[in-house]
Amino acid sequence: MELYNPIIRKVEEQVGSSTPRVFSYNPSQAWTDTGNFELVMLRDAAFELGGDHKPAVNFTCVTTSPQLVNKDEILVYGPDLNELKADSAYARITLLRVGDIESDDEDDTEQAFRAIQDMDFVKYHVFPKGYMIRTSSESNREQVRISKEAVRDGISFEKIGNTFIRQYKKNPNILNVKLLFITASDADFPALAKSAKNVYDITMSLTKILEGMPTDCGSCNLKSICDEVEGMRELHFGKEKHTTE
Repeated sequence: MELYNPIIRKVEEQVGSSTPRVFSYNPSQAWTDTGNFELVMLRDAAFELGGDHKPAVNFTCVTTSPQLVNKDEILVYGPDLNELKADSAYARITLLRVGDIESDDEDDTEQAFRAIQDMDFVKYHVFPKGYMIRTSSESNREQVRISKEAVRDGISFEKIGNTFIRQYKKNPNILNVKLLFITASDADFPALAKSAKNVYDITMSLTKILEGMPTDCGSCNLKSICDEVEGMRELHFGKEKHTTE
């Protein structure tokens, strides 16, 4: 699965000039997960990530490349949760390395692709205490409200990252998780938002291709994606070949 690799390579250019703080995955350092949606009232909030109409970008990329994702780690660009005093622009980028999903069997390949699409749904199944997540898949936003109590108790991106990675690691297809939290003032949030839109377009195009699409490129609304994303056209026509055989 290399469709998202160009986007992954661009992320380093978009996170800003600050050197990230890097933390290895340690499940014992995970923040408490309540198991249910965490409601934080505005009066109890310390601040919001993506609040006050600030950027709040979220997307997930999948790759099989160990050069791009080779271990479980958390990278923090910009102020951490205990350093923020007001609403901040924010992005959470998840990079997943999976096993080889290529298969000569069409049904097996299709199931693998659908499983990869499902990986992004992990964000709907993590409920950190005092950390209210509001996600919009259509706009690729993830806005977070942090409670004053959570700040007092020592919440950090490292601990939140460990909670997310622990959930991702329950999926046997996922080999490694690289999680980026970005609050740096010089991060290129418009570029990150564009990358999020590209990820969304690729994923939606992949879904449509797996459902069967015509090979008349002139009339296909996915032509721009096929032209831009290496491997998408081959996947499209490969699917059509299997369908007509």
